[in-house]
Amino acid sequence: MFKENDTVGIVVNSNGQSILEKEKIEKLIKILKGYGLNMKCTPFIYQKENVFSSNAQQKANIMMEFYRDKDIKAIFDISGGDLANSIIDLLDYESIQNNPKIFFGYSDLTCVINALYAKTHQTNILYSIKNLLVPKQQIQFYETMFNNSHSLYQFQYRFIQGKEMAGIVVGGNIRCFLKLAGTKYFPDMNHKILFLESLGGESALIYSHLIHLKQLGVFEKINGIILGTFTVMEKKNCQPSVIELLTSIVDQNMPIVKTQDIGHSQDSKALMIGKYITLTNNSEIYIS
Repeated sequence: MFKENDTVGIVVNSNGQSILEKEKIEKLIKILKGYGLNMKCTPFIYQKENVFSSNAQQKANIMMEFYRDKDIKAIFDISGGDLANSIIDLLDYESIQNNPKIFFGYSDLTCVINALYAKTHQTNILYSIKNLLVPKQQIQFYETMFNNSHSLYQFQYRFIQGKEMAGIVVGGNIRCFLKLAGTKYFPDMNHKILFLESLGGESALIYSHLIHLKQLGVFEKINGIILGTFTVMEKKNCQPSVIELLTSIVDQNMPIVKTQDIGHSQDSKALMIGKYITLTNNSEIYIS
């Protein structure tokens, strides 16, 4: 994907970053430069009086400037929080389709990544680039992005129901994915694999999100479900578990796998949203 002297864009489409994060962000940029990458950064990285480091139109303008910039190979969003869906009405999807490049983000950026897929059918990456602050992640990122390895995309999983699933992957953080419900940015769910994870929320909240997906008819259309980490639930050992909640809602023939390798952790693997994959009961991942 990358080679030395490629340029990447750094954006903040969700909450502005705290000035307390400046040292970490500078370290991250140093790591990226160490790979031989050049940087173009949004001027709206840090919070001012509040989490609104800039308004939605300013963020969208930066995104479109970076998409149209022929020198920029990929766009890394380093933010998270609550504000990302404010830009999706303001993006020029025809221009994005004509200037394809990979967008990286996670958590609240779930809504942007899935909107991009719904409107352009381009593949983007559910991944926090801040994970590069962990040395092990630096190695896997370099192997995958510079040496055409799939190590960052290979995750361990176990089947809860079924023995195989195949389809294009959509989804991400369950709360943020549901921001798209009822909008033209919600992906066509027919024959998809739905990935779900969450940072916050205990059993009642996660159950309500799963019921919302059921009421949208999602579980009648998809080919399978990948459950990532549900951080608070798993840390507190909440009962019923997310597996118990999901299996009480979906058909027993629905293939479901569980992985601890993707979610809100600094050692999380990456997931390609908009990519066709096959998972089998021998724990292999086939990426088409």
